[in-house]
Amino acid sequence: MASIMLVACGSQTEEDGLTLNSKFDGTWNIHESFERNSDGSIVYHAIPWGGLVGSMRERNLPVDWSKYESLSVEFTEPTTVGTQLMISNKLRVFGKPGITTVTCYFDGQDVSQVDEVAIQSADSSTLKIKRVYLTPGSTVWTSTPLWEGNCVFGNWENGFIVDKEKFLEAEPGDKLEFIYEADTSDPNVQYWQFKTIYNGTDKTLEGNADQLNEWGCCSVGESGVLRIRLTATDIKELRKYGMFVNGYYNNVSKVNLLKKGYTQKETY
Repeated sequence: MASIMLVACGSQTEEDGLTLNSKFDGTWNIHESFERNSDGSIVYHAIPWGGLVGSMRERNLPVDWSKYESLSVEFTEPTTVGTQLMISNKLRVFGKPGITTVTCYFDGQDVSQVDEVAIQSADSSTLKIKRVYLTPGSTVWTSTPLWEGNCVFGNWENGFIVDKEKFLEAEPGDKLEFIYEADTSDPNVQYWQFKTIYNGTDKTLEGNADQLNEWGCCSVGESGVLRIRLTATDIKELRKYGMFVNGYYNNVSKVNLLKKGYTQKETY
């Protein structure tokens, strides 16, 4: 799944149903703590891969977020460590240090049974969380296959190329969709990664730069879908070089190009 930095527009309160700060009321690790400020913001004292957790259930049942576009966490100040936003242990997006917002875009993924959201830190830190919020509206995307096969990454052992001719119809704002299965056969493997570069270069795609670690790798969950929003630079470079993809313990079966059809905004 892809994420970019965003700046929230306008002001919204807990009562609008979009801001979820009040839902976060616990941590996964007893050695973590948090305080809630009078303005609703949260100061979270995190340890590596603990979690500030919010139950999204209503009447003890999972909620349906299908009518929403994305979930975002806005920080009061730039982060100093990597952070991760995880939804029901299915969707997750990683944000590198120095960002002010991490966003998980749903675009067609199944968010009809959401029970829990967690905010995690890759290292011990204090995260100052201004707002956790949903963005309404649903975008319809049309899908065109770019590559199909069965690439078993293993421990960075294998990869594949998507030819440059495949990107002639791509435009800025389109998305690349990678369909994969996380290889969970080895209990010692606790994370899964992708690396996407312009073929024949050492340059990673720009569209998910906020998700990449210092080696240019993107951590993913077990959901089986990664999406990257393409920038104008990505389009130019992909048409020139094509794309090379490899990673850590994922098995990839398909790469699609998603083009935006139309957006239907909800009325509140």
